[in-house]
Amino acid sequence: MLIRRASENEFQNEKMQKYYTYEQREETRKLDSDGKVKSTESETSDVMVLYGEGVTRLIARNDKPLSPEEASKVEARLDRFMNERKNESPEEKQKRVANQEKDRERERAYVSEISEAYNFHVDGIEKLNGRDSYVISAEPKPDYQARTRVARALLPAFHFRVWIDKADCQWAKLDAEAIDNASYGLFLLRLHKGTRAHLEQVRVNDEVWLPAKVNVKVDMRVALFKSYLEEIDINYKDYKKFRTEVAMGPAVPVN
Repeated sequence: MLIRRASENEFQNEKMQKYYTYEQREETRKLDSDGKVKSTESETSDVMVLYGEGVTRLIARNDKPLSPEEASKVEARLDRFMNERKNESPEEKQKRVANQEKDRERERAYVSEISEAYNFHVDGIEKLNGRDSYVISAEPKPDYQARTRVARALLPAFHFRVWIDKADCQWAKLDAEAIDNASYGLFLLRLHKGTRAHLEQVRVNDEVWLPAKVNVKVDMRVALFKSYLEEIDINYKDYKKFRTEVAMGPAVPVN
């Protein structure tokens, strides 16, 4: 099945992404109850490969370079991370890696349910960035019994449309929208009907599909205290492949 194969391929993309550095710019627009923009803020960061992990380093705020004071704080946080990893005991590293793997397993379990939780319809084939893609719409099955807590909370509340690259069986674009309210988590994160997400991926180095842009319109409440109505744009660029050294700090560019 296309959806299942694309999900499995996405897990491989995640493994490959740790070998790439890139730049990301995140813009957050706070909205009023009528959907009008009240304020706009942005952060631009370099994502580097250090000790086999992607580490975010803030380089600009609102498209302006950081002040010397803020830049110094960023470098200090980066130095602390480097020292923590450098001085990490084998036991500490084993525990950290095990916790990361648990998180990945939970994510895999959630994603694997998507192919079972929806009724799919192939709407046709469209050109996307010059490549043929299957266009598939998905509506939640009303009688599906989810196995994971995240799936129980989110999957019945969303429908989506996905573009899957015909040649690579990789998802290239996704539009999702909440058709009902959804609540999740200990602190009762409540996503409201109408929350939506748009994601796009691009083929990099003829070997992996990585994020190109994300747009999310979030209407949510956290517990009983604070509501958020925001629109977030994240753009990714300048992917460069690196080779990481296990016992060393900065990654080394591949020639």
